Amino acid sequence: MKVLVTGVNGQVGSELRDLSTSYQNFDFVFSSRVDFPLQDLDSISVFLDCTKPDIIVNTAAYTAVDLAEDEPDIAEAINHLAVKEIADWCQKNDAKLIHISTDYVFDGHADRPLTEDTEKAPINEYGKSKHLGEEAILKSTAAAIIIRTAWVYSPYGRNFVKTMLRLMEERDEIAVVNDQIGSPTYARDLAFAILEIISSNKWKKGIYHYANEGGISWCDFAYAIRDIKQIDCKIVGIPTASYPTPAKRPMYSLLDKRKVKQTFGLQVPEWRTSLAICLNNL
Repeated sequence: MKVLVTGVNGQVGSELRDLSTSYQNFDFVFSSRVDFPLQDLDSISVFLDCTKPDIIVNTAAYTAVDLAEDEPDIAEAINHLAVKEIADWCQKNDAKLIHISTDYVFDGHADRPLTEDTEKAPINEYGKSKHLGEEAILKSTAAAIIIRTAWVYSPYGRNFVKTMLRLMEERDEIAVVNDQIGSPTYARDLAFAILEIISSNKWKKGIYHYANEGGISWCDFAYAIRDIKQIDCKIVGIPTASYPTPAKRPMYSLLDKRKVKQTFGLQVPEWRTSLAICLNNL
């Protein structure tokens, strides 16, 4: 069975590549934005016709949240229109699809963990483009699994953990937002979950939430990074209002993971345990 993984140079794509060697019963094909540029909509079906995957794991996305405010057309092309092309191809060719989405499809006004049925109301251009991508998949009737995740980090690419490590080494004191609540996600845990799903006989299309267990603020996350690495740096918690960004962020995006655990029998690690493992790999 051939599995195409898009976005191989991203965080989840990189972890899937690393873990794939333990799944010898699959023929993996990894693509990057160079050989499979999703913004080139006319080339998508051509590439897929040539590759002929049985399963597509779409980890590729436009993820520059703030830049998307100035480039909404590019974000929509990659996160919506390209996703529609992929989903339509899967429907026509009887292929399965796993697509990675985001907590940014929500407005962040909830006060309890978000379920898959929580109403979507994105508050920035990135979230809007991802929301439209989800809707395109659902309308296609493809055998698709959408996995929403949040606060992804890993040894690869740019992410909060690596930024905090750099700043803590450079400065004696840093300020971190303390009123946005969510769940960090170690990309390796998510990649493992994806591989377990495609290896199982439990394929059930629909939307699922996956992030590590536990709810924290970005400031709590920074504290843990500092303490695990034993770095001498003062961390000051600040409100979102004191750290304005071009794109609004959801204030609360804690994801409810019961559905993915019950459906696929997955074990979801606690966030601090996974953070320690990642930091050890760094």
